[in-house]
Order: sequence, then structure tokens, then C-alpha cells
Amino acid sequence: MDKRILTILIAVIGVAGFGLYANVLMADPENAEAVANATSPMVTFSVVILIASLAVAVIASLLGVLKNPAALKKALLGVVSLGVVILISYLISDPAQVLDANGKVIAAAGSAVAKLTSTGIWASLFLLVIGGAFFVFDLLKGLVK
Repeated sequence: MDKRILTILIAVIGVAGFGLYANVLMADPENAEAVANATSPMVTFSVVILIASLAVAVIASLLGVLKNPAALKKALLGVVSLGVVILISYLISDPAQVLDANGKVIAAAGSAVAKLTSTGIWASLFLLVIGGAFFVFDLLKGLVK
């Protein structure tokens, strides 16, 4: 019964999406206002579907983790570990100016944007090194066996 309801829901979403797509195709490409009026409902529909998908995924994940205490402990350990990496990245980040590819200043030195950009770069580097270390460790462990 649940599979039938899900199949019907997916079919309704697909038909609605196809109808909105056909509406965009029928809009006169020379008339910018007509194109905007045709694409606006499709964008809204896409955002609603995205939010609903995210909500279902998060709720399903939380229910799965809450039903398994060992998984909850691992998830909390992972969240705390990520928080520690981000905290360390924030503490060592440098709020220097941020430049784009053309050398234009995106964020001035000392701004919050520059500090957070540096934090993101440092966190990515830390996670790269940690992930690489685990990869090499697992590779060596496999070679020993």
C-alpha cells in the first residue's frame, strides 16, 4: 500500500514538472517578461520539492540514528570532531583580504567575510590531511594482511 502511494506521489510530481516545463517552452523567447512569468512557477516548484526532499531525508536520518544508540554515539562523535576542526580553523585563520581570479578584492582585510573564507580554506585543508591519513593507513593495513 505504501509503495502505491509513493508511486502516485512521484507520478503527480512528474506530471506537474512536465506541465511547468511545457509552460516554459511555450513562452515567447523574445518577450523577457513572458519568460520570467513562465519560469517563476517552475523555480518555486523546484524549491518546494528540494525543501521537501531535504526534510524527508533529515527526518529519516534522525529516526534511523535515534533508533540505534551506537549509531547516535558515532554521529555525535563525528559532529563534535567536525566542530573541533572548524574551531581550530577559525582560531588560526587570517582575516587578510580575499581576491577573486582577476585580482579584484572581494572582501577587505579584517572583515568577517575574509575571516570566514580563511576558516573554510583551513578546515578543508585539515579535512584533506585527515582523510588522506586515514586512506594511507587503510591502504597500509590492507597491504599487511
